[in-house]
Amino acid sequence: MTIQMAPTDVPSGPRKVAGPREPQPDCPFCPRLVSFREENRAKFPDWFNAPVPSFGPADVELLIVGLAPGLKGANRTGRPFTGDFAGVLLYETLLRYGLASGTYAERPDDGLVLTGCMITNSVRCVPPQNKPLPDEIAACRVFLSGVLADMPNLRAVLALGRIAFDTVIRAAGLKPSQFKFGHGEAVDIAKGLKLFGSYHCSRYNTNTGRLTPEMFHGVFDKIAAHLGRSGQDARTE
Repeated sequence: MTIQMAPTDVPSGPRKVAGPREPQPDCPFCPRLVSFREENRAKFPDWFNAPVPSFGPADVELLIVGLAPGLKGANRTGRPFTGDFAGVLLYETLLRYGLASGTYAERPDDGLVLTGCMITNSVRCVPPQNKPLPDEIAACRVFLSGVLADMPNLRAVLALGRIAFDTVIRAAGLKPSQFKFGHGEAVDIAKGLKLFGSYHCSRYNTNTGRLTPEMFHGVFDKIAAHLGRSGQDARTE
């Protein structure tokens, strides 16, 4: 595992913030996303169509951070990575490594429970064309900072993609220019806290072979080792 050492000014823990961990259902921070939300509420009144809350308990050691809800995935179901292609590999992997229990059936009432991690997104509202703008990512970062500050046992963060990786670093009060994103690489962002990078488990990345299940599992093996659990012990096979 490649470990980049953090600069000497890394704080002893994630920056504490007074802001909330979760946005309100009608969060007004990003006008473009608000407009898109209202458009989807009119088109699809039975969908969730609101900022998607974090999923999982706050007393765990691992936080997984994605980019943003998918239009027909989390924006429809109200649960991160639920209902779209990316969730299949992610939740199968969490079940494999004993970080979740139950069955993933692509719906929020499937009984799936996260037991060893929490999942959240860098941007909580679905963006047009799945592409949030820099100012939207910045506006939503206060909620990620709130999540980091509200996880007392946090020892590892997994960022799915470069944008999520940089957002976590900024939420921790650091500068992305001081760290290099790479699949399977880890950086120290606070005392006792490592940030792991992975290519996003999107349909595009898996279909093109940029990310294979074996590559994804390899990152979880490294996380398990960091948390004091061998990859074999962590897996439920």
